[in-house]
Amino acid sequence: MHPPSPIDARQLFRDVSDFAEPVVARSIFELLITVVPFILIWATIWAALASGYWLGLLLAIPAGGLLLRLFVIQHDCGHGSLFRRRAANDWVGRGLSVLTLTPYDSWRTSHAKHHATSGNLNKRGTGDIDTLTVAEYRAQSPRRRLFYRLYRHPVIFFAIGPAYTFMLRHRVPIGPGRGGWRAWLTTLGTNAAIGTVAAVVIWQIGFAQFIAIHLPIALIAATAGVWLFYVQHQFEHTVWDNEADWSFHEAAVHGSSYYDLPPVLGWFTGNIGIHHVHHLSSRIPFYRLPHVLNAHPELTNVSRLTLGQSLATLRLRLWDQDQRRLLSFGEAS
Repeated sequence: MHPPSPIDARQLFRDVSDFAEPVVARSIFELLITVVPFILIWATIWAALASGYWLGLLLAIPAGGLLLRLFVIQHDCGHGSLFRRRAANDWVGRGLSVLTLTPYDSWRTSHAKHHATSGNLNKRGTGDIDTLTVAEYRAQSPRRRLFYRLYRHPVIFFAIGPAYTFMLRHRVPIGPGRGGWRAWLTTLGTNAAIGTVAAVVIWQIGFAQFIAIHLPIALIAATAGVWLFYVQHQFEHTVWDNEADWSFHEAAVHGSSYYDLPPVLGWFTGNIGIHHVHHLSSRIPFYRLPHVLNAHPELTNVSRLTLGQSLATLRLRLWDQDQRRLLSFGEAS
């Protein structure tokens, strides 16, 4: 991975503002070429069940990728970047939340706080992955150290965590940044909509077939989504600072990765791997993020991770304030 580059993040924020404008026709097009194939593949899996389950499982992979892309589109709605009008963003986002199992309004609120505080050591805990400093970890009791190790273990984080987050935790607006009567109202409304759609589909095809089709799709999308969120900020030379030294622009560019994925994966993930640009200006629609890289090639060497390099981030667990990098438990000891 390339080390941080000496670029003027504040000036870049001003420079990329020209891209922070949606092209409504393009937004509608991107929405349609994701929703329609998702529905068609879902129906194809149902039709294929008569010939055996394995074909359906294979088709669940692209269906899961499309569901992940719908989540990225919903995410853009939350930032107000898909359409010009807030109402259009909100209602499209709420509609997609029925498919993504993610309550739009409460998630939008917590995610906005994540953007506003990313990389700030004094404001951790809202919309991010729990990360301790080396000093904090050493000060923990043995029991709490064990809990943290279990929480950060890849098997728990990527096998159990996605199912828990999207199927259970998102059903109730609890946790930092999710409270308030409006969050409860919209979350329960999302749950009711999910239940209604699921009930109609189950009435048509049966409970067992619905679970056999949708559960693998949802788990694939959820696991991929958690991995993306992890690797976007959990890399060796990310940036964390105490509030007195923290800068939104520096944390955006140097504390968020540029996950340089192959084109096919870039499409399914809605270019969210260009995360440093997204954090710098969240109003840029996902389909315009590659245009920013073309206009500002210096950003291609900032916090860049390839697919192979990203696997090495799995060992990183603790932030060392002296060395200013994430360490493994072994390195920290």
